[in-house]
Order: sequence, then structure tokens, then C-alpha cells
Amino acid sequence: MTPWDKLREECGVFGIRTEGAPAAPLAHLGLYALQHRGQESAGIATFDGARTHLVKDMGLVSGVFTPDRLETLSGPTGIGHVRYSTMGSASLENAQPFLEQSPWGTLALAHNGNLVNAPALRRELEDAGHRFRATSDTEVITKLIAASPAPTLEDAVAGCMRRISGAYTVVAMARDTLVAFRDANGIRPLALGRLGRAVAFASESCAFDQIGGESLREVRPGELVVADAAGVRAIQVLPVVRRAACVFEYIYFARPDTVIDRQNVHQVRRRMGRLLACEHPAGADAVIAVPDSGTSAAMGYADASGIPCEVGLIKNRYVGRTFIQPDPSSRDFGVRVKLNPIREVVAGRRIVLVDDSIVRGTTSRQIVRMLRRTGAREIHVRISSPPILNACYYGIDTSSRGELVASRLSVEEIRATIEADSLGYLSINGLIEALGLPRRELCLACLDGRYPTETPTEAMAGRHALETSGLAP
Repeated sequence: MTPWDKLREECGVFGIRTEGAPAAPLAHLGLYALQHRGQESAGIATFDGARTHLVKDMGLVSGVFTPDRLETLSGPTGIGHVRYSTMGSASLENAQPFLEQSPWGTLALAHNGNLVNAPALRRELEDAGHRFRATSDTEVITKLIAASPAPTLEDAVAGCMRRISGAYTVVAMARDTLVAFRDANGIRPLALGRLGRAVAFASESCAFDQIGGESLREVRPGELVVADAAGVRAIQVLPVVRRAACVFEYIYFARPDTVIDRQNVHQVRRRMGRLLACEHPAGADAVIAVPDSGTSAAMGYADASGIPCEVGLIKNRYVGRTFIQPDPSSRDFGVRVKLNPIREVVAGRRIVLVDDSIVRGTTSRQIVRMLRRTGAREIHVRISSPPILNACYYGIDTSSRGELVASRLSVEEIRATIEADSLGYLSINGLIEALGLPRRELCLACLDGRYPTETPTEAMAGRHALETSGLAP
């Protein structure tokens, strides 16, 4: 059971090529910084000059990489991955990196995102005689590159980029060559960094901070970056017709200390909170956040409203993603085990409760009920993003529109459902103002239904797109 009503993103990727230093300890640290992007499985692959080594398993980074396992990952070049499944089930077969023999040595590859044409490409590869062991679109990417007739690894990757469609940020290695590439819309983030003379790639810049390195720039949409013995070179493989960065990286997914497109995520979220207070003021005695995702926006709401920002909910950080529910009839158990209100802050007061989003509405209702039991006089829920109306097919686990409460109910109906005294969402215009980016450069598909690729369907890009009859191994 996973009771927490939040969007979940697919993965985080990390890659590094050093000048002789072991890559695995650095990849290990980098994955710690990216753990929030996926908690189902983790993996690291390295190359030691002769062999490619791999460790991957189900679980968190801290559990997968024991000291003994890390010792087996020798070599100065490595890639790593943390996963939350949005295409393919949560299983060891779908854990990454994937390995495949290629003309350039063993290809190891890790991917964040979702392809919208994976079933068609997989059928094509199967018709050519390729066998699949997993139900992940990452295996499709790996086999496309490994089976390419291209003369060089660069050409093979470029050819793959021209075939696949959707959202993808990929790190891969073959022998001591490290590559990273990104879809033409730049939907998911990917950054280039360095640690001394070592070259690194990561889903978020906070991973470079973790290893003591620095972020240099983003890998550009449609760009392939290669790091090998000759140095670092970039090739613009795909033309950028429209950039479409996912707004939920700023709203929820990315860590607050991450910088995306030269903007610190915490500061962006604080601006969202300020604009939310202007759009939806409330008479209240305290502003409290749903930790941790609502914290920055709650600060901004307090800034603009003049209402004190208080710590009103304490998060239990030692609860895993699954746990045994002692009483199945206790519907709010999932919230109570993760959050505890501070009675002295809440009781007898009018509360503004700030969160980043409402997906299905179940968690919001449980938190409101918990605050009422604690003695809150009024509860005004404020959401620092617009209503989520449409499914995402680019690496978020909402490939079914029916799961989304805002696709079925009006704002007033949602307010009644979560039992709040009032409910206000940040507008799309307010969100764009807070981001400080042109609307044309953002993916707002889950908010406005305008997809940057061909309009996907659940059959094309849903969680079970590669598990239908005839596609499962």
C-alpha cells in the first residue's frame, strides 16, 4: 500500500567519467542526492578498463549498495539510476541500468522519462529477432543503440534519438566512453557538471553539490554530449522546434536546492506562494505547510499575506513507502503515521494549509480532518499549482485521467470533498509569472491538455503499455 496522494516521477540518472579515481563512490553519493526521484530500485554500472560491473536491486540507495557491493564496482567510469516506475512494473527485471552487448563493448544505459512510441519500436525489434526480458521503455532504447549498424557509438545514439519520441534524459557508457542525451523538447532535466577534471551528468544539480563538484550548464534539448579520452564534445542531433520543460519539476519533483535553467527551485516555489496569497487571500492566524513539498510556497504565502508562518505538521522521516496498516477501517492511518500536528500551533486558530498539488484528494481530506480533530477553527487550503486536469505520459504516474480529482470535479466540489472551509489554486498565469519563463517553453499538458509531442494515449505510453498480450516477455 502507498497511501500518500502525490505525483510520483519515474527516475533520476547520474553519470561520471574520472581521470582514474573510482567512479562508484561518487555515483553512490550522487544517487543519494537523487533519491527523492525514485525509491523502488537503484543501480550502478562501472567499467574498469576490461570489464563492466553492475549492481542493481530493489530498494533504497542505502540498502542496495552495501560496502561489499560497492567494492565490486571498480573503474573510473560509471552510471547510476534510481527508479519509480511509470512504464513497466516495479520489479528487478525493470531496474536500471540495463546492459546490452554492442559493437563498442558492453552498453550500460539509464533513463528518466517516458517514450510515447515504445510499443511500436519494441514490436519492430522483436520482429527483427531481439528478445526482451523486461517491460520498460529503457530496454527499447538500449537495444536500439546496441543493434544499430552505425559505424560509431555517437552515430548509433544519434540514430536512436531520431527514432524515439516522448520525454527522455539518458546517461550511457560503452567501455570508457560516457554519453548523455536529451529529447528535443527538454521535458525532463539533465545537467552537465564537473569535479576537478572529472565530467559528470545528473538529473539535478544538487547531485554535483553532493560530490563536491559544480554544475556547468544544462544538457540542451536535442543535444548529445560525449566524454571520452579525447575530451568533451557536444553534438546538436535534433532541431529544437519547441522547448517544453515540465512545470512540475519546479512545483514538486526537484529538490529545493536544485537549480534548473539558472533558477533555484526553492526561490521559484516561494514566488508561487506569494502570488497564491495575492490570488487567494484568507483571513487566518497561521500559515502552515504540508511538509516538505509545501514548505517553500508556505513561506511565500506568509511573506505576501503578513500571516505568520508556523511549523504545524511534523513529518515522520523514518517511515518507508510501504507499511502494515493495523486497522483496515482506519482510512487516515497513512496520514497519521507520516504526519503529526502540533496542538499548540493549531488548536483554536484559523489555518492556511499550503500544499503543492492535489492529485486524487484523499490525502488532503485526511489532513484537513486531522487538523480539525486537533482543534483548528477554520482550514483554508491553498495549492501552489493549478488543478491537474490531464494525464501525463512523460514520466509521471498519472497516465489515467480518471485518477485525477480535478478532471471530474469543480473547485467547489473538490473543496467539499476535502472538507476545507475554502480552497484556492494558483492560476496558470500566476504559475508562469512565478517561473519567469515564456509559456511557449513550458510543458503544461497536465494543466491545459496541450502536449508537446503527438497526443499520447495510455496504450502508447501508460504504465502497462509494454505488458499487453504479445509484448510481455
